[in-house]
Amino acid sequence: MRRLLVSALAVLASPLSAQSLLFRSPNLAGTWVPDAGVVQFNFLHRFYVSGAPSHSVINFPTFTLAVGLPAHLGIGMRYATHADATTGSGANETEFYLRWRHALSPNGPLAISVTPAYNTAAKSLDGEASLDWTSGPVTLLGAVRGMSKAYGVDTARLALAGGAVFRLNSYVGVSGDVASLLSTRAGEKAAWSVGVVFGIPNSPHTFSLHASNVDVNNIEGSSRKGPAATGLNKLLYGFEFTIPLHLSRFSPWFHKSGAAVAGDVNAPIGATITINAMKFPADTIVITTGQAVRWNNTDPLGHTITFDGGEPGSALINPGNSFVHRFDRPGTYAYHCTPHPFMKGVVVVK
Repeated sequence: MRRLLVSALAVLASPLSAQSLLFRSPNLAGTWVPDAGVVQFNFLHRFYVSGAPSHSVINFPTFTLAVGLPAHLGIGMRYATHADATTGSGANETEFYLRWRHALSPNGPLAISVTPAYNTAAKSLDGEASLDWTSGPVTLLGAVRGMSKAYGVDTARLALAGGAVFRLNSYVGVSGDVASLLSTRAGEKAAWSVGVVFGIPNSPHTFSLHASNVDVNNIEGSSRKGPAATGLNKLLYGFEFTIPLHLSRFSPWFHKSGAAVAGDVNAPIGATITINAMKFPADTIVITTGQAVRWNNTDPLGHTITFDGGEPGSALINPGNSFVHRFDRPGTYAYHCTPHPFMKGVVVVK
């Protein structure tokens, strides 16, 4: 019965490494890139209700689709059905981007990213350099943005953005951000958003309820509140839902399951962890330098050991298989399961 329940939870959780809204604000992406082989789909929807007599709902969706590549790279697109980057109304807007992320230390709190992009509506080469810093329940975010032909009519322009997330517990947080062009023009104001964010227990999905004064969530759209002649002069409310998909579930080309025991099979074992009931039983284990940890998967579904820093981890560990990893340097190594990121653990090497 317990195995049946675990299997049911795994199906409902729909695997995989997600962009967590608990670590970013509504209008900032932070430095996040998907794990290699993970497809991320984010659905963001904002709206307002017009006045009398129609009281109609005006919708402003932004769709994000990204794919994780090796070497901490991600490639993606953002698509909005109402363009903020042109003076025309009702036009669609697509931003294509590539993001490279680098953690400044393997398990440190600070990470940076570089994101070149192209906005098809503005016909503008855009870009963003971002950083985020996490300590305990707090994540701070910052970004510098550049646009070669901002909003389809301007010359090159720059913007600054900053935000923060405060996690009340493992599943609930509050967030906010603000962004502004360095030199504003008539009618342009700072962009902002505030929200309440939720992690959905036993799943990789996250959800937010938020308010913002901008409709399109991309580099140009979230860098200003447009002038009344071209921008929406309304407060918008909305939500965002994150949906990750693991390609190994659909294509054997991405499925790297390996042998019954994979990794540093000849290394001296300092600790053994039995994966069971969708968790790593010991949240933190301590070993000495040169020893290895062995993870035995006794669940009826596959898991991975994916380190949060630069330490190489495992491929998918199939049911009944094991993974061994030797640690040659002292430090604290946080890790998670890519298909089920709520499964977390820490290895302390002395």
